[in-house]
Amino acid sequence: MLKEQKGITLVALVITVIVLLILAGTAVTLAIGGDGIFTKSNESVQKYNNKVNEQDAQLTNVNANLDTYYNKYINAN
Repeated sequence: MLKEQKGITLVALVITVIVLLILAGTAVTLAIGGDGIFTKSNESVQKYNNKVNEQDAQLTNVNANLDTYYNKYINAN
């Protein structure tokens, strides 16, 4: 009679390692690839910085207009 064996077989272990390697390769490709996560995050940071600069310019313009209005109408009295 054969003994009852417990545990995993070498084939199951090899298949598991292969699946993990495929998943790791896919994850690295998604992260580093030409249109990967790092590229998209850098593009997002650049867009954010551009919008901040635009808003700063708009606020400077509004401040200048308020100063002009204040000096023309409020200080005139």
